[in-house]
Amino acid sequence: MDTLIIQLTNQKAYKLLKQLEDLHLIRVLKKNIQSTQKLSEKYAGKLPSDIADELQQYVAKSRDEWNNSSI
Repeated sequence: MDTLIIQLTNQKAYKLLKQLEDLHLIRVLKKNIQSTQKLSEKYAGKLPSDIADELQQYVAKSRDEWNNSSI
């Protein structure tokens, strides 16, 4: 079977889904998906420190070039 992610825009839609589930036509897997975790917390420490340092240097250099450009 296919798995779909839907966003409900009306409370009536939720009731219809519940009725379909009661008839065993569909199965609701998760009723509410909310992530309260910040992306910075989620990915903290995922990048090796040497690569992170190189990336920071590159970003700083790029910003300096952008700020010093005469457009």
